[in-house]
Amino acid sequence: MSEIEKTLTETDELKKKGRKPKTTNYFAEVEENAVREFLTATTMDEKNRIYNNFLKEPLDKMISSIIRRYKLYRKDMNFEEIHVDTHSFLMTKIDKFKPAKEKKAYSYFGTICKNYLMGQIMKDQKETNRKISYEDISSDLQHSPDMIYHIDDDSLTTEEKIKKFLIKLKSSMGDKSITEQETRLGHALYEIFENYNDIFLDTNNNKFNKNLILFELREMTNLSTKEIRTSIKKYKKLYFQLVQELLK
Repeated sequence: MSEIEKTLTETDELKKKGRKPKTTNYFAEVEENAVREFLTATTMDEKNRIYNNFLKEPLDKMISSIIRRYKLYRKDMNFEEIHVDTHSFLMTKIDKFKPAKEKKAYSYFGTICKNYLMGQIMKDQKETNRKISYEDISSDLQHSPDMIYHIDDDSLTTEEKIKKFLIKLKSSMGDKSITEQETRLGHALYEIFENYNDIFLDTNNNKFNKNLILFELREMTNLSTKEIRTSIKKYKKLYFQLVQELLK
């Protein structure tokens, strides 16, 4: 019997006795293990049991905390609607979590929710602006086949650049002259770029993307914006060197 099965049995016994299982942290080791068991479960009944007993309540608390802490409220939606929408979106991404990478599910889920909410807020704002200035927008430009082709081509180029950049980034963190702040930032950059397809939404807005990445770096490193800008110079230089190599 696995650890999660033992806990499920104990939970069921406590519920039969009318007692609630004791918890000290709403997303601790038990929940982390539950996520892994959920991903490997072979039947929907098993998945539902794990979700209802171990994941639903902690995920509800996490999403509520994120919405309130970062004030990620959406126009024309009440708190419950935002909460349900975010929880539903998160469940479509749960299967993309990779336990083999030895990352915390809590961190992954939190990042997914924050980025989704920020992306939806930006999308709502863009929709509002689009309605206000609709007649100034060229529908021909929006649906131009040439425009669509160039966007797809640029995406492929970006993916190749990121793969090569990750190799150089990992190698650079072994440099003896690297500072503690640069090391922390390097690890954060690696995680962001390694998972960019899963956690970042395509907003087509450079300013939004820049702010979103800066927000994530502060969260992951506990560095100030000034410290990040100072430490990132090393990696900007590394990136420009890579671009020069690719252009040759």
